[in-house]
Amino acid sequence: MIKGFVDFEFDLPGALLSQLVSVLDRMEAAQLTAENVNSVPEAQGVYQLFHEGMLVYIGKTDADAGLRQRLSRHLAKVMHRQGLKSDDVSFKAVRIFVFTTVDLEAQLLRHYRTTSRIDWNNSGFGSNDPGRNRERTRYKDGHFDKLFPIDIDMPIDIDLPDHGTAEEILKKLKAQLPYLFRFQNRENGDDDPYQDLVETKLTIGDTRDASSRMLIDEIVRQLPAGWQATLLPSHVILYKERADYPAGLVISRSG
Repeated sequence: MIKGFVDFEFDLPGALLSQLVSVLDRMEAAQLTAENVNSVPEAQGVYQLFHEGMLVYIGKTDADAGLRQRLSRHLAKVMHRQGLKSDDVSFKAVRIFVFTTVDLEAQLLRHYRTTSRIDWNNSGFGSNDPGRNRERTRYKDGHFDKLFPIDIDMPIDIDLPDHGTAEEILKKLKAQLPYLFRFQNRENGDDDPYQDLVETKLTIGDTRDASSRMLIDEIVRQLPAGWQATLLPSHVILYKERADYPAGLVISRSG
């Protein structure tokens, strides 16, 4: 011990966590709607999601996506789900002006897990397209998409042209659906099947009050023989195939 001297190390992670928890706990959650999300700045920070008032997810931004983009993606994720009403989901978001190397997401998870289960973290909720190679695997119990599979029978507001190639109409449908819709393309060397989509002309009727199942079924019905649309818990795929998937249901087959 040195007289008149002491070492002091400031606990930056602890101080940041303490102040951040205080801010979050004082905040009132806002309903996860497009209007509310669009008012949030595209800034760096952390956020929480609540389902029926219960904390279910904690996330943070990164270099690729700020708060608005993250929340927008989650809004799309909770729409058109069986057993889940998007009106019951709310959020809190905090911009952090000095975003340090401290893993705030992990710190917040450790803190709030003492009082909440935070069910949607580590459930697949925040994941992106699982990819073609994962579609033949079974969904584990507790997986978000197994608990709340997409609902393709709900009426959906989709604006499609009356006429166009299958490729054009499928791209417009994909862009407007709130869940992933993947169809065969050239990127995977699928030139021959993809030519069907380029060359086939479709006629689409009135889309008012239509469900995505009705729209997809109408498109597939007009394609050359061999195409299959399959419903998975998290998304829909359309490929030139005859295939069975462990967690999939056939929506429609052409020919």
